[in-house]
Amino acid sequence: MAELSTLESLLEMGFGRNRAERAVANTGNQGIERAMDWLMEHEGDPDIDEPYVPPVGNTLGGPVGDQASPAQPTVADTAEGTEVVDMEQEIQDGDTRRPMTEEEKREQVKRLEELMRLKQEERRGRERAEEVEREKQRRKHGQELLQIKQKLQDDELKKMADLRRREKMEDKLAKQRVKDKIARDREERAQKFGGGSPQGAESTSSPPPPQPSPSSPVGGLGPPPTTKKEYEECRIQVRLLDGSALTAVFKAQEPLAAVRVYVQMNGNTPEGQDFTLLSPYPRQVYTELDMEKPLKELGLVPAAVLVVTKK
Repeated sequence: MAELSTLESLLEMGFGRNRAERAVANTGNQGIERAMDWLMEHEGDPDIDEPYVPPVGNTLGGPVGDQASPAQPTVADTAEGTEVVDMEQEIQDGDTRRPMTEEEKREQVKRLEELMRLKQEERRGRERAEEVEREKQRRKHGQELLQIKQKLQDDELKKMADLRRREKMEDKLAKQRVKDKIARDREERAQKFGGGSPQGAESTSSPPPPQPSPSSPVGGLGPPPTTKKEYEECRIQVRLLDGSALTAVFKAQEPLAAVRVYVQMNGNTPEGQDFTLLSPYPRQVYTELDMEKPLKELGLVPAAVLVVTKK
């Protein structure tokens, strides 16, 4: 059966002449399959439908300098070598070509359309696989970014915890220095004011002087009066709505609002849930005005238990 040329086959399949001529010229007239591949790859080119002007010295359907002998037909190979599309065969001894019948044309066009459909399905499958791979890469990059963000948050929390531990240690050392100084002052006062009378200063016959009672020291003798201990820190235990508890140490001069902020950040209170604090014994519900008062003024030093309650 005689076959259509590449250009005629593309025209029979419905491609415009400008597109068909460009496809044949750009593939070097190497077969219908090469031409269809080129059309699918370049269907979005802006000049695809403009009239094709072949370069000087080149003829449509063949590379530059290709001079085929009239007595020798031209054969084009397909892209994969699976199909050979013969060019227009010429009858030797100057005979004219045998024209194809309409049935032969329809059969060849049908075969070429089936080949075109297979090519398009292969291309769509390749595009779907590439899209799946791009989605995998996007999800992988998203997970990596999430891990980096989580690591940064963990590092920030660790720094804050280390800073708070250092502050507590410094406060503890400062408190110990104050205690040591108070102890030294007491020893110095005891040595200065608590010594006995010199030997031989009193007669052996005179009775010993009455010892002053501890409650009423005479002349500054005896131990100094006790003073109320001043606390610099306060240990607060907070019972949450679900029955769990949080325990933290605060400065005695910090406001009660600091405790509420700590509960908001570390407790399991639902986001947006408004709550307040109360002291169970003696029972006292703290108001917004109380939130600005220091813990020491509210009587929560050195330790206290508070309960979270809904407003």
